[in-house]
This record gives sequence, structure tokens and C-alpha cells, in this order.
Amino acid sequence: QAQLVESGGGLVQPGGSLRLSCAASGFTSDSATIGWFRRAPGKEREGVSCISSRGNSTSYVDSVRGRFTLSRDNAKNTVTLQMNSLKPEDSAVYYCAALSWRACTAAVRGNIREYQSDYRYWGQGTQVTVSS
Repeated sequence: QAQLVESGGGLVQPGGSLRLSCAASGFTSDSATIGWFRRAPGKEREGVSCISSRGNSTSYVDSVRGRFTLSRDNAKNTVTLQMNSLKPEDSAVYYCAALSWRACTAAVRGNIREYQSDYRYWGQGTQVTVSS
């Protein structure tokens, strides 16, 4: 059974850091782009970052570029989102997903409804709260 499991969320003060992990099982994760998405209360889900299947390409939404770094270890079937200089507006439930590169980068550009058939699997989400 294909599965994505996020971990690493929590409560952090503004300016702090968190590291989110996405562990894949039950499918060939190194053949898929992995994307991170987030949904804040009252807002639509948005694409945050993408990493290609081999890890040689990444994409970030403008609001996190320079603060978030996405990496993957295909030997461990794990993708890691390092989040630094966190702001209150980063508070949301964060999800990882296995999908195509074109679907992920469209979502990061703000077109989350494009290429819906390319979304394969979703994790259950992990809460990130940035507050003093």
C-alpha cells in the first residue's frame, strides 16, 4: 500500500527553524517528484516547494525562497523540508505529495488546479505553528 507520512511539525517562535520529513513507502518514490503543500485556516491549499525524482531540480514559492530548503535521500525514501527564519504566516498544515514535476511546479506558481490527474499520493499532514 502506497503511503506518505509527514513528521517534524510543531510550535516554534518567529525566526526559528523546523525540519519536516516525508517518508515514502509502498511505491517507487524515486520515480516521482515530491512536493510540499500547505493549507492555512480559511485559505486554499498552496504549493510550497518541489523536488524532482533525482533531486537535481527544486522549485519554491516566492514567499519561502531563501528560507526553505528541500532535499531528498532516495536510498532512505525520505524528503526533507528545512524551514528557517519562520514567520507567523508560515503557520499551516503541511502536506507532502507524490506527483509529476509539471503539476508540482504549476502549484508553486499558484495554479494548484492544473494537472490534477498527475497527483498520485498525499500524506496526512503535519501542523506547523509559528507564534510567540
